[in-house]
Amino acid sequence: MNWISNYVRPRINSLFSRREVPENLWTKCDNCGTMLFHRELTENLNVCTNCNHHMPISPRIRFAALFDGGVYSEVEVPQPLADPLHFRDQKKYPDRMRAAQKATGEKEAMLVAEGEIGRTPIVAAAQDFSFMGGSMGMYVGNAIIAAAQRALALKRPLVLFSAAGGARMQEGILSLMQMPRTTVAVEMLKEAGLPYIVVLTHPTTGGVTASYAMLGDVHIAEPNALICFAGPRVIEQTIREKLPEGFQRAEYLLDHGMLDRVTHRGEMKGELVTILRMLTGQSPAVAADLPPPAEGKAAAEPPEGAEPA
Repeated sequence: MNWISNYVRPRINSLFSRREVPENLWTKCDNCGTMLFHRELTENLNVCTNCNHHMPISPRIRFAALFDGGVYSEVEVPQPLADPLHFRDQKKYPDRMRAAQKATGEKEAMLVAEGEIGRTPIVAAAQDFSFMGGSMGMYVGNAIIAAAQRALALKRPLVLFSAAGGARMQEGILSLMQMPRTTVAVEMLKEAGLPYIVVLTHPTTGGVTASYAMLGDVHIAEPNALICFAGPRVIEQTIREKLPEGFQRAEYLLDHGMLDRVTHRGEMKGELVTILRMLTGQSPAVAADLPPPAEGKAAAEPPEGAEPA
């Protein structure tokens, strides 16, 4: 037995060999290139701690941070036909759906939930861009209608987080029909006097921007979000001119009157609570979740040193 080969050499190699680091421990910022530790990034709601770049976030993570205590219940959405057009490009449409479901762990591109934010009951819907680009198909149309109907039944505001590349081409005209369907759902809320707030996230484009994403009572966007119908490259190729710096980004749209707010993701909950309570005629939210003071108590107590009446 050669003890040098069998014992000494493996021992030395184990001491000096490079340890493998799991790939999911670090994330590289798309904007500044900073390597971010996954726990630090999660705690900051997928916002770069170096440059404040807002990275994609799933609806479930967003809702966990949005609702009080992270507690919410999902609203059931009617399931549409699986493959109405029998569409096929490089893959069959059902195969693409299964791949997206496996990658995201979700059954479709929108999640609808109900709960409370700042003790204010709401219904919320959020698109998942990682699911086929958040594309608007029949399920997304059904989800928005289900959210609107639930808001009507409970007499609650509806808050929608948009993130989409537009209509889903695999469903053709059936996808485009979701534009008037969702417009009617929004109109139902307006007729009932219920607030409808849209938070536009990166990116919100195509038929989504041309329908329910721009029909809100209040429009809020996350910083530097791309919000448009046709993309800047398509416009430049069409008009053959260079577009202004930051064209179609949230800050540009805010300056030109297309948005009401551009709000950091970490401040979004507080902003929504303030706006919702204002639109529903409620008193402002109390800091630290303390109950509001009793009405008239201050007026009933005489100032210090004064004689009682």
